[in-house]
Amino acid sequence: MIQTRRILPYISRRFKSNSTVIGIDLGTTNSAVAFMNSKNQPQIIENEEGKRTTPSIVAYKQNDILVGLPAKRQALINPENTFFATKRLIGRKFTDPEVQRDLDNVSYKIIPNNSNDAVLKSTNNQTISPSEISSKILEKMTSIANNYLDEKIDKAVVTVPAYFNDSQRQATKNSGKLIGLDILRVINEPTAAALAYGCDKSRKEGIIAVFDFGGGTFDISILDIEDGVFEVRATNGNTHLGGEDFDILIMNWILKKFKLETGIDLSNDRIAIQRIREISEMAKIELDHNEKFEINLPFISQDHHINYTITSSEFDEMSLPIIEKCIDPVKRCIKDADLKIKDIDEVLLVGGMTRMPKIRQVVEELFNKKPSTAVNPDEAVALGAAIQGGVLSGHMKNVVLLDVTPLSLGIETYGGIFSPLIPRNSAVPVKKEQIFSTAIDGQTGVEIRCYQGERTLVKDNKLIGQFKLGNIPKGPKGTPQISVEFEIDADGIINVSASDKTKYPKDSPHYGKPNKVSIQVTEIGLTDSEVEKMIKESESNKLKDQEMRKVYEHASRGEILVTDTEIALIQFGELMEEKDKEDTKTAIDDAKNLIDDIRSNKTQDVNLLNNKLNEMQKICMEAIKKVAIKQQQEET
Repeated sequence: MIQTRRILPYISRRFKSNSTVIGIDLGTTNSAVAFMNSKNQPQIIENEEGKRTTPSIVAYKQNDILVGLPAKRQALINPENTFFATKRLIGRKFTDPEVQRDLDNVSYKIIPNNSNDAVLKSTNNQTISPSEISSKILEKMTSIANNYLDEKIDKAVVTVPAYFNDSQRQATKNSGKLIGLDILRVINEPTAAALAYGCDKSRKEGIIAVFDFGGGTFDISILDIEDGVFEVRATNGNTHLGGEDFDILIMNWILKKFKLETGIDLSNDRIAIQRIREISEMAKIELDHNEKFEINLPFISQDHHINYTITSSEFDEMSLPIIEKCIDPVKRCIKDADLKIKDIDEVLLVGGMTRMPKIRQVVEELFNKKPSTAVNPDEAVALGAAIQGGVLSGHMKNVVLLDVTPLSLGIETYGGIFSPLIPRNSAVPVKKEQIFSTAIDGQTGVEIRCYQGERTLVKDNKLIGQFKLGNIPKGPKGTPQISVEFEIDADGIINVSASDKTKYPKDSPHYGKPNKVSIQVTEIGLTDSEVEKMIKESESNKLKDQEMRKVYEHASRGEILVTDTEIALIQFGELMEEKDKEDTKTAIDDAKNLIDDIRSNKTQDVNLLNNKLNEMQKICMEAIKKVAIKQQQEET
């Protein structure tokens, strides 16, 4: 419970409010809003149409901006100015492969801005950022709450996919700022769903797996619920995998079938694409509880009509490659939580796609137990956000949320190597400090480049910020003590600082003079030339990076062999001759030192390492053979 004592003071210092803090599920396909009612229970607020969810769609029509159902209704006649599923673009660069994949799957235009961010373009050449679209949806959800509660709402808890990176979280918070909404906390969607599930006192405590498959994202989180404490053990997922992909799947099936029959390619007809996409979404939903669905689109192109039948078995078969993309993240998440499948007490289904029978079947087979449908998959996230809002406003005092950061954070060190400071799945808020030094004699400044990711080489991870610490006195390499500190607040927002902590003598002009720089990581904007330079540098160093990865893989293999040899020494050491025992220890130390040299880039001699490891294993095996012979002789 040390983490609980650490979290609670943080909450009470930052948030002291008796006003209503609403919870908003800012979804890819649909959004929802909830609050804590007078009975201290989370409650969904219906919109003006009496619906409990609102389409996450914004349309620009002449001088008017439509949000929700009104925007969806006019999409057929205004496809190029009707923006949907833009959450998938938030915080992404135009060159991102996921953005490139969407270019042909939407009826509106996606273009790069001056910083190469993915933005939207209307027919009147207006440039709109995905954050602006999100702000319109947030404004709509806040308005729904204002009308129902009859009070001015200016504070909210907003949910994001667990695997959103820092720039995506920052972009979400910025969406609130655009409309004057103070987003007190950004929390992970599966964590919010677990709050909605666990705050029902009839639910048993234990280890819960939240399988969240929504309109645009897939998340899996493992939580430990005990005495009102919700501790996230691990999280994983895919920020570009969801119901939209199933819509596109059916849409492409229709387009291909139509082209084969008529020879007409409808992929460039934006109105036709919008009509097909709408009926594809309808087919996906209907096939959840019907064996077949009739696709009828009269006059789709001149005098040509579409009249097809798709069966649930056909849909299941074509969907399987998408569904199977969920399996690996689930397995990694359970491994990261240091658990086994049998340790999971219950599997909670969240997100509209979990209504699909095939997905439920796959989940049941994966976890060896029937998943729970105890919470409404469309409403659980908003309800959980409202509960967290109740905690922050002081209306709920028996709930503590311990969330985690989904990606490792660190800096680039010598040789283009990624040195993580905060491992993925660390509980937040968190602060970590590590001492680094200079790599070159006489170096007077260090460039701090911050990355998120899990790869060995920085080029394979995401650059999230950079700054320079200068005014370092000249000296031999390795002498200056440069402290780099990463801090993540409860929203998952990152602050990074670097300071010179070298102990200079009193007669030095640098004695007692603080030298520190810091940044708060925000959306990183790169110019076209910088992007081009990074791509060229990546390509020119491709072979070198591949060789470096091979070297690191050899080092990892070496560590496993060293550990195995150490275990053997523990098991048989007392029975070994003293010289054999000392020779084995020396061989282990030599291998460890060489591995350390490789990790610190002092050498990349893989053959030398292999020889050392072979020598270590040979010495150990010869010693064990002597023990075995001695034991046999004693027995006879």
